[in-house]
Amino acid sequence: WRGREGAPYSTLVPSDEVTISYRHGLPVITLMLPTRSERCQFTVKPVVTTVGAFLQDVQREDKGIERAEVFATDGSKVSDATLMEVLLMNDFKLVINNTAYSVSPPVKDKLSSEHATEMEDIKSLVHRLFVALHVEDHQIRKERELLQKLDQLKGELLPLEQMKARIKESADAKTSRLLWVGLALMSTQGGALAWLTWWVYSWDIMEPVTYFITYGSAMAFYAYFVLTKQDYIYPHAKDRQFLHYFYRKSKKQHFNVEQYNKLKDDLAEAEESLRRLRQPLHLRLPIQEISDKD
Repeated sequence: WRGREGAPYSTLVPSDEVTISYRHGLPVITLMLPTRSERCQFTVKPVVTTVGAFLQDVQREDKGIERAEVFATDGSKVSDATLMEVLLMNDFKLVINNTAYSVSPPVKDKLSSEHATEMEDIKSLVHRLFVALHVEDHQIRKERELLQKLDQLKGELLPLEQMKARIKESADAKTSRLLWVGLALMSTQGGALAWLTWWVYSWDIMEPVTYFITYGSAMAFYAYFVLTKQDYIYPHAKDRQFLHYFYRKSKKQHFNVEQYNKLKDDLAEAEESLRRLRQPLHLRLPIQEISDKD
């Protein structure tokens, strides 16, 4: 048998002379060294090791090897720069001196469950090492950034909070005055109706008057519902009047309510991020695990 680009081979050895197995996720190539007459294992890193580097390792192990080449099944020579990961995807022939070994790599998808378990253990170990070496530093750096952001937001909110407090105090005062005015008007109305009933007119004359006053009050409450789409409940009406005074005063004093609300939302978000970041610092857990638990 002769390769298309190589010298003739005196012997074609079956594939069981060169075997490939996976150990801890890495391919282990076992072959017979010609001059030492013993089997030797070579562990390769498929994503970084090239065919040329593997052949050099074989020749370095057995000084009696004068020729080491790799050919595809169609007889074409495989370049020394080819990665072992690419080579192990298909069958190939390994030529050592004048002996050609037929090699059939196992399919990675068909690895045993034991190998798969070993790979998962390695991934878990690498993840834990990464967490131990890097995550805490990253969290401390992130915590410092969040603290700086909190200081900046609080500095921007301070003048707005002071202005809001003044506006809120003024709106509260006006709302309270309006409530007391309403109580005074109702007291005056009740006193006037009593005076007219007992000292000026009789109940027969005043009864229709009180009926229409009551009916007019019902119409006023219904008009309130039509305009606001809310029932006339005293706490709700008070809050509505307070907001009316608050926004009118804010417009006069150029208080930006939208900017204030946005800063408050950003502050709450930063505080929540800081809380979630500090929790894994005590538990020694990565942030994504804390997110899953929440």
